[in-house]
Amino acid sequence: MTSNPPLPVRPTRPTQPRFPWHDFSMRFSSTPRGARLARHLAGERLDAWGIPYGSDAHDTLTLIVAELSANAVSHGHVPGRDFRLRLSAEGATLRVEVTDTRGERLPALAEPSDDLDGDGGRGLLLVAALTDRWGWYPCADGPGKTVWAVLEVEMP
Repeated sequence: MTSNPPLPVRPTRPTQPRFPWHDFSMRFSSTPRGARLARHLAGERLDAWGIPYGSDAHDTLTLIVAELSANAVSHGHVPGRDFRLRLSAEGATLRVEVTDTRGERLPALAEPSDDLDGDGGRGLLLVAALTDRWGWYPCADGPGKTVWAVLEVEMP
């Protein structure tokens, strides 16, 4: 009887980066229901990546996903076209990207107004305040744009 040779030992990696590389991407219907589903699935994905529910990073990132997804539905909606959510993590950097198919409606920070009872206009101000950086770029492979936001996460 022969015995199998021992398996090679995988070398250990340094403790940095904090997160291994992760990537998640999915299309959602350009409806309020699609935006809610995007937020929900982003929350589950972040928890699976080690950013637990209830943590500051988790709450901030799901809020960013909610704002950018709502903007894609409200301002980037083209009938019959979906929006795409992409989350990625590498090191301590987490990135949210939301792509819609309406390239002529570009995101811009609104001036804070005295009308605090208004229904909208503060989403990107919130994203800018909560993230380390954000921006947008036009889609290279068709009509539309991608709005992105980056958060550097401190983990214990």
